[in-house]
Amino acid sequence: MQACDGGRSLKTTFIDKMDMDLEQTRFNMVEQQIRPWDVLDQEVLQLLFELRREEFVPPAYRSLAFVDMEIPLGYGEVMLTPKLEARILQDLQVEKTDRILEIGSGSGYLTALLASRGRHVHSVEIVPELKTMAERNLCAHGIDNVTLELGDAGRGWPQHAPYDVIVLTGSTPVLPDTFRQSLGVGGRLFAVVGEEPVMQGRLVTRMPQAQGEDADAFLAVNLFETCIPPLRNAEQPKRFTF
Repeated sequence: MQACDGGRSLKTTFIDKMDMDLEQTRFNMVEQQIRPWDVLDQEVLQLLFELRREEFVPPAYRSLAFVDMEIPLGYGEVMLTPKLEARILQDLQVEKTDRILEIGSGSGYLTALLASRGRHVHSVEIVPELKTMAERNLCAHGIDNVTLELGDAGRGWPQHAPYDVIVLTGSTPVLPDTFRQSLGVGGRLFAVVGEEPVMQGRLVTRMPQAQGEDADAFLAVNLFETCIPPLRNAEQPKRFTF
């Protein structure tokens, strides 16, 4: 009996150490990657500790869950870096009443972050296998204020408009006007706009219509430079031919 108890104690100690190492790595991610990228919203930082990123990463890459890199999901798609996910969440200032559109569900991690902050997320994924992955991950975490849809939303998804928040998880050389027009007044849109090697993380806000004006205005602010893979079938700039 003593030998069995000792074996159980050794196993428990090993598991406890693994958990401690994991939490230390998560802490390091926040302190060394995310805070230096000007993510200081305490509610956002706390959510990163609560929603376990490693559980949304494909098993083969789970040891890299907290590394500053894009993690392959298969089918030519990737998870965004942790610091970019956190910055998107902070800059959009998601509120509990917000209806959100996400273009590209991926593994469902950013979807889960958005759902934890907003009222409901409509997330559109073009790859059937990734939609299934996101469904499985969201279900495992009891997140049920998400509607996952299969489709090509690279040039817009106005089916459930107006939205309070829109997020494009892949870059687009040109931001289609469909996305701007799908925002409600006061709505915010995040997109990475441009082509390699120059892309800008851009925040677009729909402003209230001024007296005497026929249409709402849009305020666009370039937040930072970055470079991420493009959305499939994204709108392309018009090219001059001679």
